[in-house]
Amino acid sequence: MKKIFAPLLIGAALLAATPVVAQGIGHTLFMRGHVVAMEPAGLVVCVGRSDGAQPGQVLEVYRVEYRHNHKSNPPSYNRIKVGTVTITEIIDDHFARAQVTEGKLKKHDIVELRKD
Repeated sequence: MKKIFAPLLIGAALLAATPVVAQGIGHTLFMRGHVVAMEPAGLVVCVGRSDGAQPGQVLEVYRVEYRHNHKSNPPSYNRIKVGTVTITEIIDDHFARAQVTEGKLKKHDIVELRKD
């Protein structure tokens, strides 16, 4: 009985975590902060109303660079700034549309609110 109760209790606690459930686990853990689509009307970024996004905000855009080092050193990952976007429209709680203001961006690049 104890072996079944603990997983049920943990599952109930996770469901009670309303911010995570409200945003969706996929958005919260995997997609948030990424360029998810490149459309004629602009980029779609996974930053929305629930993240505090507003039209006019400038987001810095980064790309992850993987470096395979010598066998004796572990591989490394670096974030390289590749440009900026400006939010033009809030689509919903999870997504916004943005225009490229600097750089050549790609799907899956990381977007981040500039901290001025």
